[in-house]
Amino acid sequence: MNATPPNGVALEKPWLKILSAYRKPHLGRSTFELAVTLVCFALLWTAAWASIHFGYWLGLVLVLPAAGFLLRLFMLQHDCGHGSFFGRRRLDDWTGRVIGVLTLTPYDYWRRAHAEHHASAGNLDERGVGDITTLTVAEYAALTRRGRLGYRLYRHPLVMFGIGPAWLFLFKQRLPFGMMKSGALPWVSTMATNAVIVALAALLIWAVGLVPFLLIHLPIVLLAGSAGVWLFYVQHQFEETHWSKPPEWTFQHAALHGASHYDLPRPLRWITGNIGMHHIHHLSSRVPFYRLPEVLRDHPELADLGRITIRTSLSCVKLILWDEASQRLVSLKEAKALRTA
Repeated sequence: MNATPPNGVALEKPWLKILSAYRKPHLGRSTFELAVTLVCFALLWTAAWASIHFGYWLGLVLVLPAAGFLLRLFMLQHDCGHGSFFGRRRLDDWTGRVIGVLTLTPYDYWRRAHAEHHASAGNLDERGVGDITTLTVAEYAALTRRGRLGYRLYRHPLVMFGIGPAWLFLFKQRLPFGMMKSGALPWVSTMATNAVIVALAALLIWAVGLVPFLLIHLPIVLLAGSAGVWLFYVQHQFEETHWSKPPEWTFQHAALHGASHYDLPRPLRWITGNIGMHHIHHLSSRVPFYRLPEVLRDHPELADLGRITIRTSLSCVKLILWDEASQRLVSLKEAKALRTA
């Protein structure tokens, strides 16, 4: 992982102005990306169902790439939420709503929460909306024994990447939790999405049968959900991430240093919609996902900021507390050593 370059060049540039040159999407490219992803997902889902007749394990092999394309659909929905996919608000919104039925994510409800995440990422005074709960060392030390146990369980990998995604996509997003009293839109978004999900599921169950539907679709959803949560996790939960309080907190600094550059192999970059270039995305969320590599190509000084690889990202799981003194995420073991030092 890498910190800010010694010369501080990356911080001196007016990045919002620079990145405005990359914000215009290409209608043909966006349409192509959507069509390819939808068609591949549908074909893989159908092939997985058909292969059940020759043995479930053959179908299970096809579940993995199908989950990858469902994850990619979520990334397209994500761009729609930022108005960066087609660059036309109405078209983006309706595309996002339709994809939201497949990803089990009510689009308008999610979009509002995600916008709050972008506005407050890295701000210690505005944690808790659209992000992963992160306590400081001092806050954790002040908890009761039960509170500490609850936090450790919440941050345990089996919960974070196993139980958590299943709870989030299958149950939590069926109601507008956190926005129950935020007007009609979150309710309309969740209830309308739920109704279409039920109708589509009923149609598929009628066509292929209940057991085949569950054997194929449930693993796809759970695998895609776990992968999505993992990506979101490592994009902000890495050792050299950034947290601060106003007035020290600034949007550009938080974007550059509070979000990682998850440097994935090219095939994984494609299937994840370049979401690993997350620091650039946080700098300017209106840049379409397929133009993010252009930014790195033209501004290579951004490549090493917050860079993590698949190998180094594995160590991020143990980093669960923010140490305000050393300005980095630390493990429980490190936090204990800091308290006793």
